[in-house]
Amino acid sequence: MSPQSVPVPDLLSTGCRVAVVGGGPAGLMAAEVLAAGGAAVDVYDAMPSVGRKFLLAGKSGMNVTHAEPYDAFAARYGARAAEVRGWLDAFGPDAVRAWIHGLGIDTFVGTSGRVFPTDMKAAPLLRAWLHRLREAGVRFHMRHRWLGWQDGRLRFATPDGEALAAPAATVLALGGASWARLGSDGAWVPLLAARGAAVAPLVPANCGFECGWSDHFRSRHAGAPLSTVALALDGDTAFRKGQFVVTETGIEGSLVYALSAPIRDRIARDGEAIVRIDLLPDHDAARVAAEVARPRGSRSLSSHLAGRLGIKGVKAGLLHECLSKEAMLDAARLARALKGLPLVLTRARPIDEAISSAGGVRFESLEGAMLRAAPGVFVAGEMVDWEAPTGGYLLTACFAGGRAAGAQALAWMARQPG
Repeated sequence: MSPQSVPVPDLLSTGCRVAVVGGGPAGLMAAEVLAAGGAAVDVYDAMPSVGRKFLLAGKSGMNVTHAEPYDAFAARYGARAAEVRGWLDAFGPDAVRAWIHGLGIDTFVGTSGRVFPTDMKAAPLLRAWLHRLREAGVRFHMRHRWLGWQDGRLRFATPDGEALAAPAATVLALGGASWARLGSDGAWVPLLAARGAAVAPLVPANCGFECGWSDHFRSRHAGAPLSTVALALDGDTAFRKGQFVVTETGIEGSLVYALSAPIRDRIARDGEAIVRIDLLPDHDAARVAAEVARPRGSRSLSSHLAGRLGIKGVKAGLLHECLSKEAMLDAARLARALKGLPLVLTRARPIDEAISSAGGVRFESLEGAMLRAAPGVFVAGEMVDWEAPTGGYLLTACFAGGRAAGAQALAWMARQPG
């Protein structure tokens, strides 16, 4: 049954209102489904306006979803792929594109398979969406920070003091703990834990890592991009090709983000993680070994590597940073390092710098999207214990999870007596 067709008996006529706490993608999707199903909806958000993280994420190009085959798409959610697929089966990547088109905004598929609005911007999409919600009767309450419950009612801090609300149902969509300045600060964790929800610790996802560069390397190469490289966690044979950036403290960027979950988990288990960098992914190992071993005459090793293999700049710096002098002068060891340079990572960057977070309300504490310990309270988005890589997967699951929570809230209210 679609969210729009969930049987809700005259909720508007009875004055029944639903609270959505959190005005990000998941909360707004829940509000849309609730309003379409006949509920009167109030959206509360701590910030001066909704969708602030959504807008910031779209500054470099609003990646809304991905066009890869659906089974591959649905497998991107790691240990919780089965649970997330339940949301996606009802509102997957094709449905996301159709929904955006329904807002009057066209999309296109980039060369990587990522899907973007044609103007690459988030603001027009958000404006059209908010117009639709307001036309549907959704009311917005800004600068309302949720403080938990008081005598069964929602408690908010507002510019005019504390306020209470007693909705018939509540959808919490408060985000994870990345980008606290935009509202996702994880302050909800103790509030839900106190109600009996099992919450996995919030940890950084799609994040950078630290490795303790030498002052010499940092001063020369911090900020330098590493393009046309490949990366693998030590022990894995499959390398991912892409690019990342050397930072003051370590590494970050799209290629690092793609491996951030296993890197983070390896550090948690072992205290560190070793990644291997293929500095020459377009050259096979035999060719690299042959070029390294080729007589170089009076040329220095640096000149030889630059001339024969294009190893210079930050790539040359990494070799000297990660290899001993003895290894640099051993042709066989050097050739192996060029195809799998070991780099020790010691910890993730702080969660507030991460693109997203993992952890949150465990699925075992939920009946669908509803908290088992708090009937009538539903959770959606990054509050739930799942994670995804960048590339449109995060946003699609937030959309889909929000719609699922909204639909389930409608169905729950329809079952209540009176």
